[in-house]
Amino acid sequence: MIRIEIEDPSLILLVGPSGAGKSTFAATHFQPTEIISSDNCRAMICDDQSDQSVTPQAFGLLHHITRLRMAGRRLSVIDATNLHTRARKPLLRIAGSFSLPVYALVFNVSLEKCLANNLNRGHRFVDEQAIRHHSRELLLAIEQMKTEKFNGVFVLDENNVGSAKIIRTFQGHRI
Repeated sequence: MIRIEIEDPSLILLVGPSGAGKSTFAATHFQPTEIISSDNCRAMICDDQSDQSVTPQAFGLLHHITRLRMAGRRLSVIDATNLHTRARKPLLRIAGSFSLPVYALVFNVSLEKCLANNLNRGHRFVDEQAIRHHSRELLLAIEQMKTEKFNGVFVLDENNVGSAKIIRTFQGHRI
């Protein structure tokens, strides 16, 4: 079992390829109101969570919701691939402007597992080439995050993601 100790409030970035299990993990470990999903933001804009043409607007909405939650000192989980520094940097900046910690939960899941999960999705299918590309980008993202201002980076893989336990600390007290 991997123990993931996070402060509450804080910002948590889920990082990994499409199909890695980020949304499933988020739904298992966090309240629905704590999860800010790029797919859901797309759906709010155009009723289609896979419509990539509204990605800039979707991330504008995601950043706006994140700012509001950080201002209210609410734990927030960003459910997006977050594979690029340009995606993580504004989120780190938002949390930093409220002096809140930021954690990364990295889903280092095999390409084969991501592709299999993608085939079993009931609601949305991601292009296989996109998943292959995401999988290659993950290793670089892990290296880059070492120099970014995260309060903690936790790497989950197929062996420990199912047994991961989130432990929230509130002003130094574990819950």
